[in-house]
Amino acid sequence: MAFDPIFQMEGIAKSYGGVRALEEARLAISTGRIHAVLGENGAGKSTLIKIMSGVVQPDAGTMRLDGQAVRFATPKAANEAGIFCIFQELSLIPDLSVADNIDLADPPRRFGLIDRRTQRRLAEEALAKAGAEDIHPLAQVRDLPLSRRQMVEIAKALARRPRILILDEATSALTAGDVARVFAVLKRLRAEGLALLYISHRMHEIEELADDCSVFRNGRHVASYAAGSKSGNEVVELMIGREYSHVFPPKPPLPQEGPVLEVQGLGWEDRLTDISFAARPGEILGLGGLDGQGQRELLLALFGVLRGVAGVVRINGHPVSIGGPRAAKSAPLPMALIPEDRKTEGLMLPMSVADNLTMPALDNLSQFGVIDRRREAAAIREMMDLLAIKAADPAIPVGALSGGNQQKVVIAKWLMLGPRIILLNDPTRGIDVGTKQEIYQLLRRLADAGSTILFYSTDYDELIGCCDRVLVMYDGMIVRELAGDEITEHALVSSAFSLPGKAEVAHG
Repeated sequence: MAFDPIFQMEGIAKSYGGVRALEEARLAISTGRIHAVLGENGAGKSTLIKIMSGVVQPDAGTMRLDGQAVRFATPKAANEAGIFCIFQELSLIPDLSVADNIDLADPPRRFGLIDRRTQRRLAEEALAKAGAEDIHPLAQVRDLPLSRRQMVEIAKALARRPRILILDEATSALTAGDVARVFAVLKRLRAEGLALLYISHRMHEIEELADDCSVFRNGRHVASYAAGSKSGNEVVELMIGREYSHVFPPKPPLPQEGPVLEVQGLGWEDRLTDISFAARPGEILGLGGLDGQGQRELLLALFGVLRGVAGVVRINGHPVSIGGPRAAKSAPLPMALIPEDRKTEGLMLPMSVADNLTMPALDNLSQFGVIDRRREAAAIREMMDLLAIKAADPAIPVGALSGGNQQKVVIAKWLMLGPRIILLNDPTRGIDVGTKQEIYQLLRRLADAGSTILFYSTDYDELIGCCDRVLVMYDGMIVRELAGDEITEHALVSSAFSLPGKAEVAHG
């Protein structure tokens, strides 16, 4: 059954300096359909939707809306045409309320002033449309966790009554419950006749939602097909341009050496309770459970970010007091923390790739307070080669790189310190399958070289495929330890919900 497209792009080209982001790109989307755009980071997906939503201008090509040629000079022009984009990087203002953010562009007015009662009602309606009725419209955005902010971003777009809605990794920061609610919303919007463009690196989401799919590689349109007509491996091979080998490296036998990191009775406020475990050199120790069960706080506590942490931490059998990140990265066995949000916690986006890479290691690259530029340049080259960071020049702003390459920079800058204990907070969120595979292999190489890795992931496949053991957390506690063949999706899910008869407290 053919569907007439509401929006078409043909021959789209865009370059940034000497880098060609799009070349002869094309796309056609129809009303009442969810169209998935697939491709690795750097394939051109972000540039495509930025052109579509008026953020950047194409160098060549045409766009048609309802058969008429269009060109959007600004995002406002695209919005006026009914095209709205929910970008992976949130556009909310933290110091304003949820209601203020939802109708920021056009708040309801009465006698020249903002009508607060109407504003609250409209915000409540938008939140309900997004399946987020539990978010209070008067709450300050800065007080919401990342997953709830993402729901506000979706409500903000729906409040504008779009004809075409673009979602760029819109579920990457969401909890499992929020993802289910968003899926229900998107299916309802499709039934109501919206055209939806959906970008995600999570193949199971594409399988559940998409009606049509288009694959991009190296800035070009590679293929379009009906959802379900190609196998997962066929789709991945289209994206990466080569045969897709097994995604996870093999696991060696579980290390038998004594523990490097021991945690006993660790607690913090009402978020962490009696956390006890041990991790060995060469081990990838996973943290599982539903999002928001204390995994992030545990990593921050170990890295010295939180104040008032109770309990004992031992490194190589000796109690240590980690008073802050500086102490953590210079501990008897230096630690590194790969944070949750690379954009706000991991990188200085306007600064160069080189400056971001060397920032944590400047003390090691300096003598008498003066940076040794030769050593610095050699270290930068080594890290860019080690992680295959794709950047035309290390002097370009790190914000100009694709999401996958930005994440590689976050990891590489901490590897410059030679950490022996590596803490990872959902490091592959929003990363393409090819880059994920490179990161999995890097983690196993680091573990094989003797590093101890504590790895929190919201992706069950990652925990199953990467980890030697998994500690499942629920309500700030470790409720089960899984090892070897015990690490299955069923065991992870049942433990994550702390189902009766399934949970058992783990003690290192």
